[in-house]
This record gives sequence, structure tokens and C-alpha cells, in this order.
Amino acid sequence: MRALITGASGFIGSHLTEKLLRKGFETDCLTRNTANPGWLKDLDVNLIQGDCSDENFLFNHVRNYDYIFHLSGLTKTSSPDDFYSVNFNGAENIINAVVRKNPNIKRFVYLSSLSAFGPRVNNKMPTEDQEPLPVSHYGKSKLKGEGAVLRHSDIIPVSILRPSAVYGPRDREIFLLFKCVKKGLFPYWGKGSTSMIYVDDLITAIVAAAESDNAVGRTYFISDGAVYTNENIVKEMASVLGVMPLKIKVPRSFLPAIGFFGEKISKIVGTNTMINRDKIKELMYTDWICDITRARNELSFEPKVGIKEGIKWTADWYKIHKWL
Repeated sequence: MRALITGASGFIGSHLTEKLLRKGFETDCLTRNTANPGWLKDLDVNLIQGDCSDENFLFNHVRNYDYIFHLSGLTKTSSPDDFYSVNFNGAENIINAVVRKNPNIKRFVYLSSLSAFGPRVNNKMPTEDQEPLPVSHYGKSKLKGEGAVLRHSDIIPVSILRPSAVYGPRDREIFLLFKCVKKGLFPYWGKGSTSMIYVDDLITAIVAAAESDNAVGRTYFISDGAVYTNENIVKEMASVLGVMPLKIKVPRSFLPAIGFFGEKISKIVGTNTMINRDKIKELMYTDWICDITRARNELSFEPKVGIKEGIKWTADWYKIHKWL
């Protein structure tokens, strides 16, 4: 079997690449910079330099694959237009190329996000049958990417996954919270609940969606099946790091200002961070949770890693690689 992965050099993509190699897939990885392959270094893969902004380039590089995993995406920027350019236009470009040049593909898998659905807005546990109401430009751009893919579901076997907060070795986003806790700080802006997924379990779900006939044309929430409070998450981090963090209460009304100044600092240092106004739009809502019954029933997906083990394994990796 032959697979193409976009976004393969990133956190989730590199784990998926390793999984496919273990399963015996011939794996090609689309990356913007083959000279800096990141986590793909020393893996037996074929690196292809390019990106999904060039539809003509994609026409020549989507042929003869049994599976294509579109993981490439933008998660942080101070420019809303960038989200739509990468997350919507990129998805539209690659699925259009597949329609024209690889119509016999076995599966096209699009990795979306819980942000594409949005937060819980009533007392019901969110399911895939409910109407998405994303609150951020990131979420809206990912939902538009889903739409671009689903428009071709009558001729291309597509599957879409919406993972909750993903964590594990190599992750740099939840790592920021680890760093705060390590320093003895717990930034707190009120009660909230979160669904999470350890990266290995997410990779299992991605592969299951690619290989299951049940998944054709379907969208799935993916989490470990539990719901955690902010306090639950920080408590587990503090336990494995051996600290007792001080809870720093931040009024929710201050969050937009924090996002504004975060963007200003990002421009000064020349690096986008998760502290921006778009991310703050999501943090203004308390419940980012989902129901994984559909994935359990249709993909036989059963998460194996809970937060206690996952946080410990993640912290151990950070320590070994001297991130913490």
C-alpha cells in the first residue's frame, strides 16, 4: 500500500508516519522544506517538497496513492485570512487534485478539529449530528475545509476526524501549560471542561477511519471518552512534575487584552504563538467536549490511554528531551 501524508513533519503527522511505516506502507511525505524534515529525519520515507497552496503542483503529486492523509493546517496566526488560505484553500486544492488525478483512491482522510464544531452551547453532549457553530476563525476555516472535502464524497471515499485537544510527545501547544505548571503557576479564568486525546490513540483512530468501510463519507469526534476539568488536567501535571502550583485567577474579561498583547509580542519576535485573539475567542467558552459513541460503534475505536498515564508519558518525554 502507498500513502501520502501532508503535514507529516509536525506533531501528529510524524506519529502517523511512524505508524504507517510499521504497518508496511510505502510512505511519501509532503513538506515545505526537505532540508529540515524535523521529526521525519532518519525515517524511511520519500520527502516531497511543496505545499497545498499550489493546485498545479498537486495535480502532479497525488497520483498512484492508495491513501492520502491531509493533516497539513495552520493552528496559530494573527491574520484570519491566513487560516482560510491554508485550512480551507489547501483542503480544496488537494481534494480537487485527487478528483482529477486519482479518482480510484481507496480513502482520503481529512484531519479537522473539535474547533470546527465549536464549544458545547447547551446541556447536551455534542454529537456529530448536531449543527457546527465554530467561534474562531481557525474553527471556521477547518469547517470550510470539511465542506470542501465532503462536496466530493459522492465520487471520492472521504473520512473526516475532529479530534479534541491532542497531547503527547513532541507537542508544543499543551507544552506551554506544562511549562507554567513547572514554574509553579496555574493560570485560571474560571471553571471549564475539556475532552482530550493522547496522540497514540488519535493515530489509531486515523488508521481505523482509513481502513473501515463504515467510515466512508462520515465525520467522527475523537477523544479518550472522558471529560476533564481544568483542575483535573493541572493536578495531573503537577503530580508528575512534583510541584504545587499557585492558582493565578485571571478575570475572563481580561482575556481579549491578553490575546491582543500576545499578538503584538508575536510580531516583535517574529513568531506566531497560541496567545492571540483568535485563540482567546475559544477560551471565552467553557466546555470543549464531545461524544465518541459513533467512532466506538462504527470504527470499533476504544481509547487505551487516559489522562493519568498520558500526562506522565508526555512529561517523561519532555524531561528526556530537556524541554522541561
